[in-house]
Amino acid sequence: MRKVALVAGGMATWGIRPATWSDLVQEAGTALFSSVPNLEAKDVDSLFVGAAQPERLAFQSHVAPMAAELLGIRPTRFIRRVELACASGQSAIHDAYAAIAAGLSDVAVVLGVEKMNLPSMAEATTSMANVLDRAWDGVHGGTAPPFFAMVAQRHMQEYGTTPEQMAAVSMKNHRFANTNPTAQFYSKTFTLEKLLGSPFVSPPLRLGDCSSMTDGSAAVLLVGEELARKYTDTPAWIAATSQYSDFHNLANMPSLTHWVGLEKAAQDLYRRGRTSPSNVQVAEVHDCFTISEIIEYEELGFCAKGKGGAFAADGQGDLGGKVVVNPRGGLLGCGHPLGATGVGQAVEVLHQFQSKVPEKRLVSGAREALTHNLSGSANAHTLTLYRREN
Repeated sequence: MRKVALVAGGMATWGIRPATWSDLVQEAGTALFSSVPNLEAKDVDSLFVGAAQPERLAFQSHVAPMAAELLGIRPTRFIRRVELACASGQSAIHDAYAAIAAGLSDVAVVLGVEKMNLPSMAEATTSMANVLDRAWDGVHGGTAPPFFAMVAQRHMQEYGTTPEQMAAVSMKNHRFANTNPTAQFYSKTFTLEKLLGSPFVSPPLRLGDCSSMTDGSAAVLLVGEELARKYTDTPAWIAATSQYSDFHNLANMPSLTHWVGLEKAAQDLYRRGRTSPSNVQVAEVHDCFTISEIIEYEELGFCAKGKGGAFAADGQGDLGGKVVVNPRGGLLGCGHPLGATGVGQAVEVLHQFQSKVPEKRLVSGAREALTHNLSGSANAHTLTLYRREN
């Protein structure tokens, strides 16, 4: 297997947009190609599109050929849409990585895109229930807010986690989002008092504990090692990938607070990458809810089990802490356009390595980073490890 490098990335602006699905594709594509002056459409041999529910949210299927046409490329090796709910974008990166590592592709664009805001919010939220075992968990109310509320309630009972500790996660990520012009909440300030006073969505989770329904897109360029320096002097090398899924129906979840799948995926990632949690300087993790990031601290090995709340409150996931978590603003600050989220995380890692982000969120000299997405009811976990040097 040959080495694979992430060499360029581009972002659309995320938020509640009047833009169509096609508009979002073109915005991310324009941003990507504009960032690499010597990249031509004819150079791209493969396209991988991360998109969770375009059929229901944008009323469009067969989206990969449509996206290729919108981007002005003609893939000759791979063209496909990748779906794994909230991890669709990062899974598309995994597929592109595997194709290039195997020598079946040389230059691949990975596009993540989701148009989530429909005229009817009821229709959009109903579509989200498709991610679950709809015939059981979906119709019985096991959708994301109540499920993660149960997770939070249990974590509070077992470990003494507090609303203030969860709010600390949100406050950090929204502050980082204030440095990111593409973030949905770029221009909004969230104090601890404001977060703790926001309306309940599903107790104990308040509005400030929840990520948003977001329209957005992002794109990255992956190439084989012999082409990396053609496009950048500072590539982000993919050092390892991992995935793990251990259940689907909620009745089979081993524990609300011990995410076995993430623990095992992280252990596999560190083994494959020949590293450890202490070497990771930047982590882009799946903070769909504040309690998610707290549990992810624990399962990724950044702190001991049950100590995630204190880790957040003590600023250990912030600049100057043990590891900088979600410096672009996370899902809480940027929003969560399902298929685009994992690709947006990858763009942030690359730009951190290239020192292309504002000083207020720059992890100076970062050389090792990971990205994480969960999907479903925290039943499937997807991880990628990046290094600045080959």
